[in-house]
Amino acid sequence: MTSHDCVFKLRKILKTKKVGHTGTLDPEVDGVLPICIGKATKVVEFLTDTDKAYEGEITIGVATTTEDSQGEPIAKTPVDRTLSLAEIDAAMEAMVGESIQVPPMYSAVKVNGKRLYEYARKGLTVERPQRTIQVMHFERISEPVYHAEDETMSWCFRVTCGKGTYVRTLAVDLGAALGYPAYMSSLTRTMSGGFTQTDCLTLQQVAEAMANDVIDENLKPIDSVFASYRQVALDDELWDKVRNGAVLPKVELFEVMDGPVLFTYQSKIVAMYEPHPTKAGYIKPRKMFLS
Repeated sequence: MTSHDCVFKLRKILKTKKVGHTGTLDPEVDGVLPICIGKATKVVEFLTDTDKAYEGEITIGVATTTEDSQGEPIAKTPVDRTLSLAEIDAAMEAMVGESIQVPPMYSAVKVNGKRLYEYARKGLTVERPQRTIQVMHFERISEPVYHAEDETMSWCFRVTCGKGTYVRTLAVDLGAALGYPAYMSSLTRTMSGGFTQTDCLTLQQVAEAMANDVIDENLKPIDSVFASYRQVALDDELWDKVRNGAVLPKVELFEVMDGPVLFTYQSKIVAMYEPHPTKAGYIKPRKMFLS
């Protein structure tokens, strides 16, 4: 199922329309998908922007239209030599850091108002926008396996990467670095928004918790999204200003402020402020959580 399918099913199970997901998972990919419910939908953007971690498998010797196992083969180069572990590991290590990536044609990136996959399904190719990606960790976690029947080779990997990284394309680029066409043969997301597989429930488990009236035991507070953010408690005077969305002088509150800061009042997060883009020395609200 797609990420939207998950949202659709959860709206029925939880009996609420205010449900949002925090980062698309392709239909053939499983794993961690943080879901925001009710007023927590206000924090979707902050979870979407976080780093992700995956475990998957790359197969070299064949390329597909979609860069994964769902596509049709479009290129084949038999793997006719033994790749050393040192050669594979060095190629993977070389991909760690900041680089430029071109998203696959079968992706949800928009060009001229249409998703790239809409062009691809019609057999069209358009110029795709490059994007800067960040790969923090990319390693082999299994021995390579040679498949004599189709002359391909595959191994499992683990990757941690920033927002907007297509792991499918990482697999293709890794194959190219080793001299072969390649595709991502499987993928599981193991971490998103700071949440891991141990934090997750299946749809069936959510339905059972709802039926047994214990769903609240499985919900995490909105504050958990902001565990790594700087937080400042407001007094009554500042609270009166913040609740009305006032622009505030930074110098009165902070000596150094180079990113978003959360304001709390009576131990509740009430607003996120950030440096004002046009008024030097001032901060403005980015998001209000007054309810």
